[in-house]
Amino acid sequence: MEVGTLSRYVHPLNFQGCRLTSHPSFIPLSVKASLNSQGDYRGPKPKKEWVADWVSKNDGVVRSLPVYVGGISLLAVLFNRTVSGIAPVADASSSQSRADLLTLGLAVTCILNGLVWLSIRPKSISVVRRLYPICVLIGFSPPFYPDVLVYVAETILFLPFKFQVNPEGVECQRIFSDFPDFVISELLWAWESLSYATCCRSLVVVYDGICILQIGFAAASSSDEGGAMVVDAHKLVLGSLYNGVIKSGSQSYLANLSLYPGKSELPFLPSNTQAVILQPLGDKGIAVVGGDTIRGFTTSDQAWITLIGEKLDATLAKVVDRIPLGVEERS
Repeated sequence: MEVGTLSRYVHPLNFQGCRLTSHPSFIPLSVKASLNSQGDYRGPKPKKEWVADWVSKNDGVVRSLPVYVGGISLLAVLFNRTVSGIAPVADASSSQSRADLLTLGLAVTCILNGLVWLSIRPKSISVVRRLYPICVLIGFSPPFYPDVLVYVAETILFLPFKFQVNPEGVECQRIFSDFPDFVISELLWAWESLSYATCCRSLVVVYDGICILQIGFAAASSSDEGGAMVVDAHKLVLGSLYNGVIKSGSQSYLANLSLYPGKSELPFLPSNTQAVILQPLGDKGIAVVGGDTIRGFTTSDQAWITLIGEKLDATLAKVVDRIPLGVEERS
């Protein structure tokens, strides 16, 4: 079964005054990729990077290598100076002393560099590739040879892929008590719609200084074993993220949450939350939408979340002043 053929022709162009003509000769560039009935892939394959593969598989050894090299070099210099009969006191007029000092400096630099490498380690996240475009093109389900499909799409078809993570937290559903049924239904509708149609995995709604909804994945509580961390609405309202959104009156999209220092103001979200949308609800509240994919919310998602925020604001403004304080957890 033929997947497809991509052809590109390079035409050398000659400019003659205002007239544009093409040279009759051209260079055909084509790439073919196919899958037969047995599922064997025939086409361009990714190059093997042996050094990179070895480094990735032996990450701990590579990171500690400068420490060992620096330590051995340091001991070798000291041993050489001991057995060579040179005075232990460095003499500036001696070429051997100057060489030893330079070697000692390099050895200490290697040791410090190794310690830095050991102290900084990349995050290990559980990644799932979403094979949206390629599956539409060839009609296969995502589990069918994902690595081959990703390679073809990224290197030949230049199609974007999204990476999602599994949230590290616990699921919870806390809703403000004594709400009318239609308000609870609308809040649950907003959550179900966002979680089904977007990369949303956490939703927190704070209105009039009260957390009225916490649903989806949340960070685990340190005091309540197996429970979700309770949203501190008062602390959130005093934070710079909340005040910035309320002051601007417009949506704030943190496409890669790990790059923003304001992440510390959202401790109730799972620690590996990838993206966050802060949607103001009028001038009285905010909706915190956490996603599992970096840059996972599209412009259409953002516009839709803005409309949902306006709808929730109109609904909550009618009832929030007439109900007593209290939060309950619903399973």
